[in-house]
Amino acid sequence: MSTSRSAPTVTDVVAELERRYPPAWAEEWDRVGLVLGEPAAPVRRVLCVVDVVPETVAEALDAEVDMIVAHHPLLLRGVSSVAPTTVKGRIIHQLIRAGIALYAAHTNADVAAPGVSDALAARFGLTGLRPLQRPAPGSAAHGDDRGFGRIGELPEPMTLAELTRHAAAVLPVTSWGVRAAGDPGRMVRTLAVSGGSGDSFLGAATAAGVDAFLTSDLRHHPAGEHLAADGPALIDAAHWATERPWLDDLAALLRAAPGVETLVSDLDTDPWTVHAAAPAVDDKEPDREG
Repeated sequence: MSTSRSAPTVTDVVAELERRYPPAWAEEWDRVGLVLGEPAAPVRRVLCVVDVVPETVAEALDAEVDMIVAHHPLLLRGVSSVAPTTVKGRIIHQLIRAGIALYAAHTNADVAAPGVSDALAARFGLTGLRPLQRPAPGSAAHGDDRGFGRIGELPEPMTLAELTRHAAAVLPVTSWGVRAAGDPGRMVRTLAVSGGSGDSFLGAATAAGVDAFLTSDLRHHPAGEHLAADGPALIDAAHWATERPWLDDLAALLRAAPGVETLVSDLDTDPWTVHAAAPAVDDKEPDREG
């Protein structure tokens, strides 16, 4: 970034981000990079978020930041209008009026080393990290230790039940919490993790021979079929909670720029806001004959 006494510009910040997370590493369907913002505008304060939603935009406005760096793209699919009659249109109008630039680093940050899943693996103290699924040979992201997800060894073996409780303790708190599928007493030594939606990596976790796979957004039928085929135990956490740890690494990268203050959003943007566990069998009311 710029080392002069003047504040770095949007262009400077983008250049720093793209040195760590080149846009060419993103999946073909993804939409990463600068979404809006004047390239020459100064950047003194940046807010790092997982989701660009009304709540995090309000946080950015209150903090008077010059730029938001998000994990999830605001405009992943094509639109024909950004009128303020839609949620995304209102967000774009708010950001432009406030002079706040917006940048997204998504699957290019997922595949990077270090990237999103490295930060998740660090929450569990995993060692001997290697990718869960490497990019296809010949792709821009192929090479070194890059790839989706990470596999590593736990500091100490745990049962699946113990690991699930541990996950709830070390991951950011959400109403969704953490759930698991498999034998609660199964010993887990090798753990695969993948930030965000990970059921497309169920086959990779099985092929890797890990004891358990932690990710989010697991679906009923794929999870059931995976377990029926003797695949690794599954741990399902909230999507936001598996990607929030990366924001700390992102903030550390941007703080290296002279004159830039970096903030991290801890607003829980997981859409699920209420959780109720089923009562234990002994706690259920006895049947009453009418």
